[in-house]
Amino acid sequence: MKKFLKFTAAALVATTSLTTMAAAEYPERPVTYIEPWAPGDVDDQLLRILVEEFNKQTGVPGKVVNRSGGFGIEGAQALASSPPDGYTVGNLLIDIPTSYIVQGVAPYKRDDFEVVGLFMNFPFVLVGRADAPYSNIAELAEYAKSNPVKFAHFGFETLPAQQTFEAARQHGFEFATETGYDLTECSTLASGDADVMNTTMGLMLACMDKVKVLAAYTQNPISLVPNAPLLSEQVEGAAFPLWSGLFVPAGTPQEVKDRLAEMAQKALQSDRARQFAETTGTEIYWQGAEEAQARIDANYAAIEALFAKNKKGN
Repeated sequence: MKKFLKFTAAALVATTSLTTMAAAEYPERPVTYIEPWAPGDVDDQLLRILVEEFNKQTGVPGKVVNRSGGFGIEGAQALASSPPDGYTVGNLLIDIPTSYIVQGVAPYKRDDFEVVGLFMNFPFVLVGRADAPYSNIAELAEYAKSNPVKFAHFGFETLPAQQTFEAARQHGFEFATETGYDLTECSTLASGDADVMNTTMGLMLACMDKVKVLAAYTQNPISLVPNAPLLSEQVEGAAFPLWSGLFVPAGTPQEVKDRLAEMAQKALQSDRARQFAETTGTEIYWQGAEEAQARIDANYAAIEALFAKNKKGN
């Protein structure tokens, strides 16, 4: 029995040593970063900056794979079902670990992911055409009393869409139609497919002179449109920043998560990242795992309250 115990202890030490060595050498092969939306928006662009820094620091190729579908759910499920070895990383938006689970539309659970860190707040907005006879939500509500208003968004279940529906509810109107898109771009308004839409400033750069911002879904004014009214100034309880961050499958070694965090922070301090933030109005930062998880938990509770309120029709 003593010999067996000694052998087991030695085996455990050897296994631990091998695990530590493997983590220290991470990465040894290409790493896949899942972006659960189509290419082109600010989260996709910033993720590619992070991955380029990853390649530079490690000499190992990392690649961005866009797994759009189900308004982010398909990519999230691909991450949740991946081995927890650090070779699949996801760029998850606030909806994925919060509102989709609250609504019961997610095929994964909260504890299927672990956050590495949050790194950006979307410059998310509600926009209309520049010549529209309304400049904020109150004026839109007045217009909608006698005119049909078509609303475009990133998906009914997404948090920005639900925030907009809540804003409409508080102001006493409904949209005539609402349609979800993988991306809401300049052409969505220009074609007449929508009168107002949720989007990001990064997608509006090509037509800034043709749109007006009715509400910014941010905590602080967006640098590109500093005078745009904040959503928080126009509604109660439904406004908080919409973030994105790096997540891995549950059970990923801490050493690997630390390495990913280290590389992401270096990328965010780069001149290219700062230039990107200035160009798109995106707020970039690094919020480590512990603080990020506390923020996610607080957002989850707030989102539960928001959906409960909407469900009751209060």
